[in-house]
Amino acid sequence: MLSSSICIGTHTLANRVVFQPMEGCDCREDGTPSELTVEKYRKAAKSGASLIWFEANAVCPEGRTNPRQMMLTEDNLPAFRALLEDMRRIAAEECGIRPVMILQLTHSGRQSIVPMIAYRHPLYEERRPAGDEHIVTDEYLDTLPEKYAASARLAVEAGFDGVDVKSCHGYLFQELLSAFSRPGRYGGSFENRTRLYLDCFRAVRKAVPETVLLTSRLSVSDMVPKPWGFGTTEANELDLNEPDRLIGALVDEGMQILNVTVGNPYYNPHVNRPYRKGGYQPPEPAEAGLARFETIERHVKERFPSLTVIGSGLSYYREELIEQSERQLREGICDLVGYGRVQLAYPTFYRDHLDGKFDPKKCCLACSKCTLLMRGGRVSGCAVFCEYYRNLYKELES
Repeated sequence: MLSSSICIGTHTLANRVVFQPMEGCDCREDGTPSELTVEKYRKAAKSGASLIWFEANAVCPEGRTNPRQMMLTEDNLPAFRALLEDMRRIAAEECGIRPVMILQLTHSGRQSIVPMIAYRHPLYEERRPAGDEHIVTDEYLDTLPEKYAASARLAVEAGFDGVDVKSCHGYLFQELLSAFSRPGRYGGSFENRTRLYLDCFRAVRKAVPETVLLTSRLSVSDMVPKPWGFGTTEANELDLNEPDRLIGALVDEGMQILNVTVGNPYYNPHVNRPYRKGGYQPPEPAEAGLARFETIERHVKERFPSLTVIGSGLSYYREELIEQSERQLREGICDLVGYGRVQLAYPTFYRDHLDGKFDPKKCCLACSKCTLLMRGGRVSGCAVFCEYYRNLYKELES
């Protein structure tokens, strides 16, 4: 199953391997890929993965989560185009495939350099304070569909095969989904809370050719108690009624791929990145988080059989990485399997698997040092298996 092809729209994927968006915080100040960024994506091109999902790309300067976040503009368009052309050449020469490449479009909202929040959130503000002055106005939100459309047009010019209208991990669109207490046309009712997300989806669809894949990485549930979280009950149990309505609306607007995620890494990181080791002590065993992923993915796949679903959370499995990936595909839990942290640690794992040389000792330890580098204001990468990032992590600890 892992090495079987799949057709999505006019695109054919040579296998079921997806390299997930992993933000490196390593672009230049103008959003252009730096040498570190280019090196990461060249490794992705050599991996044999048939779908490479580029990291969070801000649609506007004020929506960047850090000064080195990726941001495609008219000025740096040639640099992006050159990177994609180079990646396709590498993939053709070394792997004999043409990977599909998707750009993730985002507005960081609460996690922007200056917080831009949907509403006052007492749980999230325990971690990062914000005030009434940081609440974005309806008038500002009204301007975002055109910004998403403009970024999508640039993505097509650069050579991307698809765009991701991102709503996950507590960023702006995701926070609006739980804006039950917000007044005005972007809060309160389900229609209002999903308005901006769907408006941006429609704007992107109109801005790009029909052959361009329209996708989303969506936190199907925040795993934060209602009314502070989406897709949950007041007791913080899964409630997929509203997520089902939202996914149905996205499918109606042309979404072809749903990249499933859960939770908010700024508040409950164990939910979307199950831990194996490290200083953080999660309130649940990793097995509970892994089972939650499968429950949600299976539910979405059964409810929307025509939708291509990407499974997540697989980096945790290490020595069972290939076996668990094959099982999920075989059981119809998902159509594609996504790999995040493991690609930073062991980018050649799939090619090694094909060559009979897969080494579980090179796989991600699920320690989240890559995330701690990011939180510490450093560029992000594997601090276990890469000397450059290991030295940065030592500096962070000292």
